[in-house]
Formats: sequence, structure tokens, C-alpha cells
Amino acid sequence: MTTRCRVVPLLLPFLLSSFAPMLTHAQTAAASGEKRLRARELGIVVGSYPTGRWNAITDVPGVLVGETTMISGSGPLKVGTGPIRTGVTAVLPRADIWSQGVFAATYSFNGDGEMTGTHWIQDLETLNYPIMLTSTGSVGSVDDAVTQYTAEHHPEHKWDFLPVVAETFDGSLNDLQGRHVRYAEVSHAIDTAAPGPVAEGNVGGGTGMVCFRFKCGTGTSSRVLPAKDGGYTIGVLVQANFGTREQLTIAGVPVGAEMTEPTTAALQLPDTGKEGSIIIVLATNAPLSSRQLERVARRAALGMARTGSTSGNSSGDLFIAFSTANTVPLRGSDNEMTVKLLSTDHVEPLFRAAVEATEEAILNALTMGSTMEGVSGHVAYGIPYDRLATIMAKYGRPMSYPIH
Repeated sequence: MTTRCRVVPLLLPFLLSSFAPMLTHAQTAAASGEKRLRARELGIVVGSYPTGRWNAITDVPGVLVGETTMISGSGPLKVGTGPIRTGVTAVLPRADIWSQGVFAATYSFNGDGEMTGTHWIQDLETLNYPIMLTSTGSVGSVDDAVTQYTAEHHPEHKWDFLPVVAETFDGSLNDLQGRHVRYAEVSHAIDTAAPGPVAEGNVGGGTGMVCFRFKCGTGTSSRVLPAKDGGYTIGVLVQANFGTREQLTIAGVPVGAEMTEPTTAALQLPDTGKEGSIIIVLATNAPLSSRQLERVARRAALGMARTGSTSGNSSGDLFIAFSTANTVPLRGSDNEMTVKLLSTDHVEPLFRAAVEATEEAILNALTMGSTMEGVSGHVAYGIPYDRLATIMAKYGRPMSYPIH
């Protein structure tokens, strides 16, 4: 049996209790034993710009996020059956993205990964689809599902079936070869996409992901520029599945190098020494051209670096950025269109905001990840807050944990 849900944080305890019969004993214990917290709730603050209301990509007006989470089965891996620990995340720049596109750009920081539809974006400079994040094994099925959904619901797309689907590898915990994310899960993520708070950690495409050899997954954050810099908002959503243990750096503190105890081995699997991958989605309401957006997207790599990553040889670090400030009709009847663009001399604050929001989105994906048992008894552990607090205090960065 498979759970399919868009989990709103305030409803999480209720939903976990409702789905408990579908979870393994280890999962149920982890879910009920400790409330998972965002970085700021733990007293970890990075950067200096303020966040938006939700500290999420949805702080950019008009942006919607939907998630389908799939958790079922336990025990030995049986390809095509499970255990299943996967899902899909949909990021919609606009509710009517199929008919009103936005300027967009992509950037491959390290290319051992997949993001479909990028050639169209590079040449046409626009995005006319939701951005879908999922498992490596489900790229084809999600692409096919978005194509089917588009044909059924948006007949204005008569020929250009070029969805944007990006992936990271969840095979440590999930039956990846089973390719379980299909039309029902994709359509649910799209149809339930909404503004407001975004669920993080073991949800959506991030359900089965691991970063820095801790349980990780989906994370998001935002920054708002001061009025003198335009007051624009930039939001970031990540699907994090990268980083080796010793690299982990939090707010400048070498956390990974300090966490050498066997009890924090984090993943009951051989350590391959590989970093894994990350997908980073950046959104803004600043009026940027495709070229300017590419420059913003490149700065996401600096946010990764602040968490300790050096982007390993086999890491798929793929970024996509879009602006909601202008719309580009799918089939324009006019020969010309008028757009508003930010002066290049005033783009720099957005670079800084992109770096800060990316760093915090990754930290949220990490701190919100909760212990999960997956295929063949493999376990990825959530980062232990008590040990983290001890290390942060040692380096003069005390956390607000434990919370009383």
C-alpha cells in the first residue's frame, strides 16, 4: 500500500499517526520520537538578509509547490514491489504556466545527473512547464506522465511536449528500479500545488534522499532584499542527496569532521566516498532576463560550498532559475512584446540572496530529515540535534536546543 500526500507541517503529527500502519516499526518510532525542526528553529541562522513569511520558495508571489510522498513496504528489496521510499515534487512558477511562460535559465555545475527540457529553455529562454523533481529511476515515467497530463488538461500544447524533470538517486532506501512514480502521483503533485508553507525532509521527490550521509531530502528557504535594492524576493527549493560526512559544514562549523562516533554512522551501507547529487530550483519576482537568471543560478554553487561540498566527480548538481516578473505567451499573436528588466548594475544583491537562500534550504533539508529504514533494512539516520548542539557550542555558535 502506498501513501500519497502533500504534508503540511502543522498537520504532520496527525498525518503520521494516520499513516502509522503503513510504516515500518523503525519509521514509526523515529517519526513519533522527536519532532524535526528547521535550521532557524534550532537557532542556526545563516546570512543577513531577512526571509519571507514562509521562508520558502513560495514567498515569491505566484509560485506553487505540490508534493506526493510514497512510503510502503519493508524488508528485502523486490524490484517492482518495494520497499518504496520515493515521490515527486512539482514547482509551478505560475498556476497558468502552460499558457503563460516565464523567463528561465539552467546551469549544470556538474553533469552526472539528468534534467530534461533544458535545450528548449536555453534556446527559447522560457519555461512553460512545472518543474518536477523525483527519483533517478522515475525520470522517464514522470516525463511521460507530465506529457499525458498536458495533453489532457492543456490542449494549447499541441507539439512541444518537453517537460522539465530532474532527479537524484534514492536507491539506498528505495526500490529505484521499480519506477514507482507514475501518472497518479504526478497529477496529484500538480493538482495540489499551493502557495504557503512547504513540507520538508522526507517528502516528495526528497523522500528517499541522503546528504552528508544523514537522512535528508526536500528543503526550501527565501530572502527578501531591502527596499533600496528593489525589495525583491528570491526563493530556493532543493532536493539534496549529496556530500560526504567529513565535508559537512554548518554556519562555518566543521560538524562532519567532529561527528566521527560509530553511533552517528548515519547510513547502514558501505561508504562509497561519492558525493551524490542535488537539484536546486531558484525563483524570483525580480525582472530578470534569461542571461541574468543564469548568472543567479550559478551562485547556487556557492551556497553548496558553504555547506562543505566540493561537487564530486559523480555528483549531478543541476540548477534552474526563473523570474515571475514577465510573462511570455505560449502562442503570441504580436510580433513584439514589451518586458521590464533590471539593470545589470543592480543584480548583485540577488547573487548574495541566492547564495544565502541556497545554503539555508540545504540545511533545512538536512535538519528536517528524519530517520528512515528502507530496502533490505538499510537505515539513514536524521542528524542528532543533541550532538549537533554540542559541536556548535564548542565553536561558539550555540543553538536553541534542547527546546523547553
